[in-house]
Formats: sequence, C-alpha cells, structure tokens
Amino acid sequence: MLKPSSKAASVRFEGVTKIYGTDVKAVDNVSLDIAAGTLVTLLGPSGCGKTTTLRMIAGLEMPTTGRILIADTDVTRLPATDRDVSMVFQSYALFPHMSVLENVSYGLKFSGFNKAETRERALAGLEIVGLSGYGSRLPSELSGGQQQRVAVARALVLEPQVLLFDEPLSNLDAKLRRKVREDIREIQQNLGLTVVYVTHDQEEALAVSDRIIVMNNAVIAQDGTPRDLYEAPASRFVADFIGEANILECTINAVKDGLAEAEVGGYKLKLPARDMQPGSAYLGVRPNRVEIAKAGIKNALPGTIIRKTYVGNHLEYTVKTDQAELFATTSDVDSAFNVADTVSVIFSDRGPVLLAE
Repeated sequence: MLKPSSKAASVRFEGVTKIYGTDVKAVDNVSLDIAAGTLVTLLGPSGCGKTTTLRMIAGLEMPTTGRILIADTDVTRLPATDRDVSMVFQSYALFPHMSVLENVSYGLKFSGFNKAETRERALAGLEIVGLSGYGSRLPSELSGGQQQRVAVARALVLEPQVLLFDEPLSNLDAKLRRKVREDIREIQQNLGLTVVYVTHDQEEALAVSDRIIVMNNAVIAQDGTPRDLYEAPASRFVADFIGEANILECTINAVKDGLAEAEVGGYKLKLPARDMQPGSAYLGVRPNRVEIAKAGIKNALPGTIIRKTYVGNHLEYTVKTDQAELFATTSDVDSAFNVADTVSVIFSDRGPVLLAE
C-alpha cells in the first residue's frame, strides 16, 4: 500500500520568463511559491501561459530567463528525465496494447524496483484510485473516467516530488468530472502530495485547490485561496473569470477609515475601499448576492425582470436597470416575482466589491 509521501517538495519560480521566437512572451517575469503537500491550480483562459508554466516545472520547456527550484534545488536547466516529477495528461496517454496493470507498472520498471515490488506497488496504485480487480483489462475496456484514474495511478506509484495535471478532466462529461476531481483531491490530501493542476474550468479550480493562481496575458493576475478569489477579486478580469459577476460602473464619493462611500445610479453603498480613491470605479457583485425586492424601496436600483429561469435547485433572474442588466440567483424557487414585474434591486451586505481596472 502506498503511504503518505515523504518526498513532497516545494516549487519556486524566481522571475521566470519564456519567450518563443524573438518576441512572443508565453510567460512574463513570473515569481511564485508552491508549498510542499498542497494542491495549487494554475487557472486562466487559453493562451495565458498556464500550460507553459506547468511544462517548465516538468522540464518539457526551458525558461528563457529566471530560475526554477524544486525542494530548494535549482532544476532550471535539468531535463525532464532528471527531475522527480510525474505528469498526468489530458489525453491519458495509455498504451492501448498493454493491460491496466502493465500501464501502471510501466514507469516502475525503469525506477530500480524488482518484479515483485513493481507488481505490489502497481496493485496498490490501482487500489488507491478505486480500480482493484481491473488490472487485466485493456484501456479500451474502460470508461473515460476509469482510464483517467489509470493515468493517475501510473503517476502516483512513482511517488514523485511533484505531481502535475494538465487539463485532466476536459475529456469527461460533467457528472464524471465531478467524481474524478473529488477522487484526485482525496488522493492528494490522503498522501500529502504536492500537486500543480492546470485547468481553464473555474468551478473545477474552486473545488480542488488549496490555492489558485489566476494567469492572464502571460502574468499572474491574482494568487489566493478559492474564497479570496471568489469573494475579493483584485480586478475586473478576475471577477469576471472566477465564476459569474455583475460589473457596474460606480462613483466613489469619499473614503474614510478604509471605507468607501460609493454610488451606483443613486444607490448608495458603504464598503471596503481596497486602497481606492474618490472618483470613477467599478463594482463587482456575484449573482447570489443580488437580491430582488418589491418596487419602491428608497436606497435601491429600480428595474424590470426580463428573464426568469427555473433550474431545479434555484431560480435565475435577469433584471434590466438603467445601469446594466443584472444577473441574480435565488434558492427561493417559489419566488413570486415574474417577467415584466417592476422591482427593486439591492446588494447583500457582503456582496459588492470595488474592482481595479
């Protein structure tokens, strides 16, 4: 049986830049620290630099400038074969002519283990991912989720210092993605692994991560816990990319003792200033922090419901106001408000945040 890892290592980037050709910066002066035994997700849109960052940890790409350290050892110029790192790919990359057990055993054969040890560790790996008894099957006889778990087991049995995942769930359907991401998180926590996980799926990142590093245009846009990024995004980009957000123009009338007096279309709010000064600004509000009330409330945004959608465990509303169309959700599926109703829109006390451009 595989035991909690004693090899889990930290990862550090010091001013790392990767340039392709003469002027295409895939990663631009990135510095980051990943603590041993944590799961950190690199999140961002296509082309933001997250996969290049992952490949530089793996040794599949070399940085143009800067240093990469694993467990405080400089690995900047070490090839992939000389790094104690394993990678789980989006495509699974299983050998179709080999059995499941042979696939999981493949890397162990080159790692100094004898035949009996190789078999024992491979069987333990299959047990961890819930595939005991599947060793004799071929990959083609497994579902997509089972194939991905075989790929995870193959990486786990090598007990790497760092385990890397490159969009591991993108080939799975929605229900299966949820199950496999839960499996990956449970395995990571039980074994105390250092995991760096790349995805463009915001919900996936929020569900599995200790920390999320949001990347945009080759740089880090924000680094924090899932709750930090969801509830206190640092910019319009992060607010819009992490979950859904209503973003409105507002005016900061005054700032005192760290609190801003802001106004949106006559609706006055007091909220943390976040180092912003009086003047024009933006306000971000999550849909579940937008409340719909009866028309005529004094300090509120007047609006009209233009869309109402029942989606099982909650209702979704779109409300047209003079400032913007606002998207709101409520768990009150018996809400009496309907399309064409005139309403007042207010924000939860902990709802809105001021955003930098």
